[in-house]
Order: sequence, then structure tokens, then C-alpha cells
Amino acid sequence: MAESESKGKIGIVGSGLIGKSWAMIFASAGYNVVIYDILPSQVKDALASVKTQLKDLNKSGMLRGSLSADEQVSLISGCSNLHDTVKDAIYVQECVPENLELKEQVFKDMEAFVDDDTILASSTSCIAPSKFTKDLQRRSQCLVAHPTNPPYHAPLVEVVPSEWTNPAFMDNAKKILEEVGQVPVCIKQDSPGFVSNRVQYAIINECWRLVTEGVISAEDIDKVMWAGLGMRYAFIGPLEVMHLNAEGMENYIERYGPTIESVSSTFGPTPNYSGPGLAEMVRQMKELIPLDKLAEQRKRRDDRLAALAKLKQDFDKQDKSS
Repeated sequence: MAESESKGKIGIVGSGLIGKSWAMIFASAGYNVVIYDILPSQVKDALASVKTQLKDLNKSGMLRGSLSADEQVSLISGCSNLHDTVKDAIYVQECVPENLELKEQVFKDMEAFVDDDTILASSTSCIAPSKFTKDLQRRSQCLVAHPTNPPYHAPLVEVVPSEWTNPAFMDNAKKILEEVGQVPVCIKQDSPGFVSNRVQYAIINECWRLVTEGVISAEDIDKVMWAGLGMRYAFIGPLEVMHLNAEGMENYIERYGPTIESVSSTFGPTPNYSGPGLAEMVRQMKELIPLDKLAEQRKRRDDRLAALAKLKQDFDKQDKSS
């Protein structure tokens, strides 16, 4: 597909893992993607990495979209300056490190070069959009589009407005994200950590407590998730689990509500992530996965997530055809 035939231009600011994933996601749907980084060498490396990843995904049958790997590669290019990256873009995804001052500067620089209808989205996982857009002239065009890692295989995106974000930009961002195969959820108000991190932190807190208090090992608490709870959460959420595990939600609460309240009252305060508890957790995790095996284990994770994503995609197609 030639550049002139693409659906439009997408700017990616930041060439790290998240930036590369976003580039592949948008290219899979036929968008012309331009990657920028302050270090030109990073852009060169990112383009080479993206090409390799798309070829590997094609070989494994996990490539997204209807375009070939070569066609998708041809839609992704690099740029050495911010102006040319974001000018005429319909959507820009910022993927710089999680630093408030840096994001403030990047958004200030970007707004000088974009059009009135360009969506300016941040990949931040925790920083409220109001904090880095409050002084912008184009702050109504700004929002957060926080992906789940790795975005290519875990499609959830939290779309978060500030109080001054124009609702039309929220709607347009959601439409574009759905078009490229992501699953956007619109957060109605700013909440520290948004939603996915708040749920994740609640799980982490209790897992940490159980391990550091000697109730269970780190290895076994992870089994509780991947062999138990995570099996069903891969396809339905906790509220639907409740609804299905009884004769509807009301009946579930009648049966189990008192137990939930009783057990929850024993959870206690947020754990202290330091001291002997931290040392013990680090020891157990290093035994399970030595630091020199992290890259190997990440690939194993991503391969399985890719296979799961393909399975879920097949189920979705079956649901639509039935």
C-alpha cells in the first residue's frame, strides 16, 4: 500500500517498546505511521525492530490486519524532528518516559505544530492528563490513551479526559482505537492510577501480604492467578463472574455478600514495600526467574498472549457469525 493510499497519518512520539507497539497497531489498520525520538539512532533501531517483529508475527500467524507484513512495514517511517512527525497527523500518541516535566514539555512542543482536529494522546499509566495539559492552548484536544502492556496482544486502552477535554475528541479517539483493533474504555473522571492500575494494585497488595506473612509462596500465589482466577478473567470480568456463579448478581450477593465483607475486613492497610518483606519477595522471585532469564521469560509471556489473542479473535468471529 503506497503512502498516498493510507487512511491518514499517525504520529508516534517516543520509540521505546510502547511506541513500537503503537506503530505496529496503527499500521496494521492501514495508517501511515511516523515515529520520532530525540535520538535519531533510537528511531533507526525502532524501525529495524518493528520490521523484524512484523515478519515474525507473520510467520507465526499472529499478524494483525488484512495487510501483509511488507505492506505494514512500508507504512512505518522514522523522522528526525517533531514538526514533521506531528504536522497533518489526525492522531498523535506520546510514548515518552513517565516524567511529568518531560510530558509537559513534549505536549507544549507538539501543540505548536498540529491542526485543530488532531487528537493528542498520552500513553501515561498514572499521571492525570490535567497535570501536563493545564497550560496548553490546545488542551481541549488532549487526553490519555493508556495501553495495557504488551499493547499488540493485550488490547485494552484506558481513554481518560481532563476536565477541559472536548468530548468530541474522546469519541474520535475511541473510534480510531476500535478501528485498529484495540478495546478502549472511557474513564468518566480522573482517578489516580485510572482504573486498570487501581484493580492491579489491589491484587498486588493482597498477594504481597499473603506471601510476606507466610501464608503462601510467591510461586503458588501466581498459580492462583494463572491456573485459577486468570483462566476465567481472560474471557469475562469479575462482575460477570459473580453474575454467572449464581442466579444473577442479586442472588450472588445474597449468598456470598456477608463472606466478602467478613474476609475483606481482614485485609489491613497497604503493605510496606520495603524492609524484610521486600528482601524475601526478591529472593523468591530471583529463584523462580533469575535476572538473566527475564528476556526469555518475557518472550514466553508474549508468545502465549499472542496465542490467546488469536484464540479470542476466533471466538469473536464465531459469536458474530452465530
